[in-house]
Amino acid sequence: MISSSVEPLLVLVLTTLTFFLIYRELVKPSLGLLGLIITFLVLKIIDPEEVLSGFSNQSIASIFLLILITAGIRKNFNTEVWLDKLFARKISYRSFLFRMMTSVGLVSSFINNTPVVALMTPYVVNWGKKNSIAPSKLLIPLSFSTLLGGMITIIGTSTTLVLNGFLQEEKLSGIPSFDLLVIGLIVFSAGILFLGTLGTRLLPEHKDSTQQFEQNPADYLTEIVVTPEGRLEGQSIQNAGLRQLQDAYIVELVRGSEVIAPVKPESILKGGDVLILAGNSTKAVELTSSNAGLEFPKQVNKVNKGNIQVIEVVISNSSSLINKKIKESDFRNRYNAAIVSMSRNGEQLRGKIGDITIKAGDSLLLFAGDEFQTRAELYRDLYVITKINEWGNPSRQKSASLIIVTLLSLSLLVMGYFPLFTSLIIIFAVMASLKLITLQDVKRELDFNLLATLALSLVLGHAILVSGAADLITGKIIAICEPYGNRSLLAGILIMTALLSTFVTNVGAVSISFPIVYSLSNTMGIDGTAFYMAIAFASSAAFATPVSYQTNLMIYGPGGYTFKDFARIGVPMIAVYLVTVYFALINIYSL
Repeated sequence: MISSSVEPLLVLVLTTLTFFLIYRELVKPSLGLLGLIITFLVLKIIDPEEVLSGFSNQSIASIFLLILITAGIRKNFNTEVWLDKLFARKISYRSFLFRMMTSVGLVSSFINNTPVVALMTPYVVNWGKKNSIAPSKLLIPLSFSTLLGGMITIIGTSTTLVLNGFLQEEKLSGIPSFDLLVIGLIVFSAGILFLGTLGTRLLPEHKDSTQQFEQNPADYLTEIVVTPEGRLEGQSIQNAGLRQLQDAYIVELVRGSEVIAPVKPESILKGGDVLILAGNSTKAVELTSSNAGLEFPKQVNKVNKGNIQVIEVVISNSSSLINKKIKESDFRNRYNAAIVSMSRNGEQLRGKIGDITIKAGDSLLLFAGDEFQTRAELYRDLYVITKINEWGNPSRQKSASLIIVTLLSLSLLVMGYFPLFTSLIIIFAVMASLKLITLQDVKRELDFNLLATLALSLVLGHAILVSGAADLITGKIIAICEPYGNRSLLAGILIMTALLSTFVTNVGAVSISFPIVYSLSNTMGIDGTAFYMAIAFASSAAFATPVSYQTNLMIYGPGGYTFKDFARIGVPMIAVYLVTVYFALINIYSL
């Protein structure tokens, strides 16, 4: 047994070490937290029942129901039609910005913001192209507005639901929905006003990868020609040794006016065939200088993309590809796509593509075949940026049934007849019965890494509380802030939680801050509602870095952003956000 004096310090040290490893991307959040919780179990700081309680929490289940419901809506309803009506083609940049941020923010108050950004990013990028506006002038406002909108209602973001789960675990009243609505609308308005005025001057102007490719494809692709009557003429791609090239891929075969794509292993080479290679251009030099029957063309023609799609994707923060080299991932066979180029932190990566280690947020320009979309949806490792999904078209009867049941369930929720979980399970059941959600959708959308991260974060918060680590930190905070009153405590909690959300995950910020505030309110004998609300808002102040929130990471590559770009607009955004929250809280709760 660990002594009671050592246990709090040990918990703090192990927790700090775990989040440092997560921040440095040395371990995934789910694996890092799992290792930490197992350590706590072995040291008998917590028991198995406390671990299992995290996975049975209603708020965690509600998050996954929201994700599945959102996926069903996204799959079956053609929202692009409504977007075209909302965003007229001939409006100014600033008008589009305000309309986009307002509508996206309000939608995010009811729908998980990750699929909202996944849906809107291709649309926003395409609108920018048609109106000669760089994606970098649009995508940060898109991500930030979903963060702001998510704080209007309790179901808008996972942080409020996780915090509500903590409150329920400790038998406390949940987050006051009306107070959240009022403060959320105030903060949302202030944030949108800043982003649409002064914020536009802080946004960078970068060209996106597809524009650069279209302007000069020769920077990404290399053409080589099969020498007439050479030793490769009449051989198949496979027998010619061109199927498994290191650091390069054959993405097209051009034969006169015919374009063959994708190029199959059994395709027979003919003299004069033009092979289009994506990847390391030095490979083409090796092939043409090795007397293999290949040569550079006398005139490089513009690439005819044929049946191939040139699209951009971003590596998701839960991707199984992270920390793998391209050549280890079998990317081409797995996705029916060849990597044309990769960029990270706003810069194109050079060298052998096969030797590049994949990181979350990497932007990949691909030549994708017909099966790419199906495979991308199956593996869920990528966010597709430049291609909008095809939508279903449910019957009016199905649509009407879903709308009626949804409105009824939400009305009963607001009136207090149902808890959130009951309302969501009813809506989910109706969607399943109408076949708007299938078993295949459930399998595809369930993210077990996210489930583990959320549930284990609840367990971590409980461990910090029961070990005495929260009391240890509370004593220090009281000693510093108590002489200056409750307003000083509120400011300290806001700043502490905002810093945590910048350098760890937002859920991690909640799991660390909640036990501290819970201990603080009990020790001082004060109502903790204002301080819990401070945690809720400050944990979503994830504006300063691309890695502080998943929607920032999603738009990081497509916008061609750097860390400096996020800091330049994100730090002032945090200041506006926290000051607005601070004054709203002290006025509403009379601090």
